Amino acid sequence: MATDACSSKMMALEFKSTTLTVPVLLLVSNDLTDIDHQLQEKVAQAPEFFKSSPLIIDFQKLTSQNTALSVQEIVDLIRQHGFMPIGIRGGDESQNKEASALSLPVYATHSQNTPPADKKPEKIMPAKEADNTPPENRLICQPIRSGQRVYARGDLIVTATVSAGAEIMAEGNIHIYGSLRGRALAGVLGNGECRIFCSDLQAELISIAGIYQIRDDLSSYPAHKPVQISLDNQTLIIKDI
Repeated sequence: MATDACSSKMMALEFKSTTLTVPVLLLVSNDLTDIDHQLQEKVAQAPEFFKSSPLIIDFQKLTSQNTALSVQEIVDLIRQHGFMPIGIRGGDESQNKEASALSLPVYATHSQNTPPADKKPEKIMPAKEADNTPPENRLICQPIRSGQRVYARGDLIVTATVSAGAEIMAEGNIHIYGSLRGRALAGVLGNGECRIFCSDLQAELISIAGIYQIRDDLSSYPAHKPVQISLDNQTLIIKDI
């Protein structure tokens, strides 16, 4: 008896909605030379953090001032600094058409991150919009290796090492019971009350609610000592536990 080919097929793919933190570049000038210099300065502060980072380009301030800027030119410039533009928002009709011709999505101006599959934009920074989905704490018991990214909608607990080149992000607190050698970002939706607890601070970057310090800023803190990191008056405070 013949078997139904459709019923015997294995599923090849599945669509899922997710929440990703995507930086937004808000343009306030169309001077490409100034933009180039300032991007260079910003990337120099944390080259590994910005390397191959996706980016949404926001034209809304330029649009409100009737200031023209070529999408192609700003995209080419941004790519020279290692960013990966994934769309624009706030552009005029001409810029939106140019973005579409470059296969770049055009997002709604009130969105600050990549819209999920249902096309309902969700603000990522600096404040969280109303969301009825309860936070989901996450426990990771194996090492997080270089190149891996982990995201938690609540608190994130890691009982192993976070390797250099790895990135962990949480909407809540972060607890690391191994060594932190990569990047840890807590309170990514803008909650400045969040904290990072770490048994061994050797991080490339730490951040709470978008306020960050890089490895050079952390050199004065001894490794192999438990610390807690909090945010006070837009400054990261690192204290022994």
